[in-house]
Amino acid sequence: MSATHEQPVALGEDGRPGTVRRRVIIRGAVQGVGFRPFVHGLARELGLSGYVTNNSGGVVAEIEGEPGHVHTFCDRLTTHAPPLAVISSVSHRRVPALGAGGFTIRPSEHGGGHTRVPPDSALCTDCHTELTDPGDRRFRHPFITCVHCGPRFTIVTGLPYDRVTTTMAPFALCERCAAEYADPGDRRFHAQPVACPDCGPRLRLDERGIHRTADAALARARELLAQGAVVAVKGVGGYHLACDATDPTAVARLRSAKQRGGKPFAVMAADLTAIEAIAEPTEAERHLLTGPRAPVVLLRRAATPAEGTPLADAVCPGSPDAGVMLPYSPVHRLLFGLPGDPPGPRVLVMTSGNRSGEPIVTDDAEARARLGPLADATLWHDRPIHVPCEDSVVRVRPDGSSLPVRRSRGYVPEPLTLPFDVPPTLAVGGDLKNAFCLARGRSAWLSQHIGDLAEPATTAVFGRAVEHLTGLTGIRPRLLAADLHPRYRSTAWAREHAAGRPLRLVQHHHAHIASAMADAGLDGTAPVIGIAFDGTGYGDDGAIWGGEVMLADYDGYRRLAHLAYVPLPGADAAVRNPCRMALSHLRAAAIAWDDDLPCVRACDEEERRVLDRQLERQVACTPTSSMGRLFDAVSSLAGIRHRIGYEAQAALELEAAAAPAMADCGPPYAFGTRDGEGGGPRLLDPGPVLRAVAADVRAGTGARTIAARFHHAVAAAVLDACRAAERDTGVRTVALTGGVFANALLDEACTTLLGASGFTVVRHTAVPCGDGGLALGQVLVAGRFLRERRPAPAGRRGEAHVPGSARQSGRH
Repeated sequence: MSATHEQPVALGEDGRPGTVRRRVIIRGAVQGVGFRPFVHGLARELGLSGYVTNNSGGVVAEIEGEPGHVHTFCDRLTTHAPPLAVISSVSHRRVPALGAGGFTIRPSEHGGGHTRVPPDSALCTDCHTELTDPGDRRFRHPFITCVHCGPRFTIVTGLPYDRVTTTMAPFALCERCAAEYADPGDRRFHAQPVACPDCGPRLRLDERGIHRTADAALARARELLAQGAVVAVKGVGGYHLACDATDPTAVARLRSAKQRGGKPFAVMAADLTAIEAIAEPTEAERHLLTGPRAPVVLLRRAATPAEGTPLADAVCPGSPDAGVMLPYSPVHRLLFGLPGDPPGPRVLVMTSGNRSGEPIVTDDAEARARLGPLADATLWHDRPIHVPCEDSVVRVRPDGSSLPVRRSRGYVPEPLTLPFDVPPTLAVGGDLKNAFCLARGRSAWLSQHIGDLAEPATTAVFGRAVEHLTGLTGIRPRLLAADLHPRYRSTAWAREHAAGRPLRLVQHHHAHIASAMADAGLDGTAPVIGIAFDGTGYGDDGAIWGGEVMLADYDGYRRLAHLAYVPLPGADAAVRNPCRMALSHLRAAAIAWDDDLPCVRACDEEERRVLDRQLERQVACTPTSSMGRLFDAVSSLAGIRHRIGYEAQAALELEAAAAPAMADCGPPYAFGTRDGEGGGPRLLDPGPVLRAVAADVRAGTGARTIAARFHHAVAAAVLDACRAAERDTGVRTVALTGGVFANALLDEACTTLLGASGFTVVRHTAVPCGDGGLALGQVLVAGRFLRERRPAPAGRRGEAHVPGSARQSGRH
């Protein structure tokens, strides 16, 4: 946040003590958060006259009065701001005193510029108290809200943020709500979604042709859930599919209907007591669960869950964690019932309302068509959702810092601060876990989670989301950025929509490292050792990279080391079948395909014969240095997972196996190292690790021990690679990035080893380490193309791809 002043406010307009008037402009997330009534109350408390209003640039106020009080007013704007306000700047200047009395709140102006729309916010304490108070007129009102909570981003259709530019526009306020809306002293003053049972949206339950409304709809929905039904529930940013998370039959039905495979479900618990029966949340995790963002928090599951509320095994099979959230909307809160209501489930599966791979459903007619076959009933309402926005997912590290796994509801469209100015830019991200990024100056807006762009419907959602966020931010991109991969749908979209604007293609792992640097606030004046581990990233040589050690800044990178190449047989077929990846790694390590190894037994004789011929002839065998694929291979070699039903399943289950054995697994395995050909990057050789794993498997060593030893081996290899990099470059700052570092065990093991060896470790805390944070890095790398290049430090080389040219360039 910045503030600009012409001079301290201490004197009157004539230079002597007296009356002064200032025009103040506050920019940031300052609309829809109670900022105008806050200003009104502050001015009246200090005896100041003037006015306050909204416009498209933020909040504008003119205040007049005694100089000391004016000065106090300006100070308190930032120190006492409403809880949901995020102030980016405050500027003020002198204007002629008018001598008028009183302070008013004026209607919104429609001037130039753009302000920030706040994220959707969880039900606040005051509204919760009213919701559960039989004496309050909003008792059991499913859409209770005020300036401190409720939907914002998902209902806004334009700026300035006002009721007419939200999906609440069709709902005319009743007399009592209108009085609250117009009263500057009321908590609902200009709370755009404000309503009551007399004038607001209506809740309905549709069940096999039977329609119920209001309390009857909620009571029946709760009854159905208790009976093992699946209910489609319209939330804040889209529909959910819900069922009793303790009912194995109900969970199995939902998993089958949604075609979910073995991917874990998120659950919603009635309260913290219900959560404590599943896990033992830390104080930092409790704070996140109960805060206004209310994300899904990944909690380590209790070894012995409390009696009465065990999750069904099919909720999160093979995962060491449970993704848990608390009710964040009044509909969710009422779904669990209030005191005196018949009992219902205390923990519900609450998963996105869609079939696997499809975008979340927001439209009511679409919900009937797409979710009707999956659910026994639909609990819905007539307040439209303008912007789809799935639940955010966050992990809390042992040190209390957060790692967003999916940054969406509750966080978007809150901007990120950049370490340097960039031109108006649109970066389109990657194809998996897509999120795009708009940026201008020192601000960047990372979009909500869009999803995987394999489905045309998701690509259409992507296009609409770009249009909407462009409108809210006012950014008209002059530069586009995309991934280097020639077959990414996101890159194809960028090419199709470039319209003559420059398009910069950014190498995948360079973007990851740049994202981590920006997340940590690094300005790029010094390079970092970037450890970029993931499943897939297109490399400069056409190989699939993913086990990378780079010297990098925003301008360029040099590949210092990488995991040795092995063939990726059949590309996606190898990803879906970790046993095939294991056999490829065994062959590269000169380990025979003997039947006493689980990964060999997992492939029948014909599959092995075809794979052997494919590897021998190098047919459809792109070389890969992917660390993600190595995790898959070890998972299969250890007998944990041979075929997957969702991305990273084998690696996730390998992590789950390792978790209980990390502290007492005996000596870890060790990678080999060798020099690259022709002075190229060093190679991290997984052969010794694979041979040791195979020996342990044959000796009957348990999968948990094998998995833990492997995790420690990867962490030790990271430390060795960083020590070698430091000897070569003198750099001692390490950035850990890429989807593999969503693995809590590896993230913590690497951080501990590096920290103990004197390295400064940079980790993601504001954006995902995986592809959900990729677009932020693309923005910064692409933005540097338009900056003046500095002379190259001796011995360093950076690489940056220019569209339409084979040339590689960089400032180094």
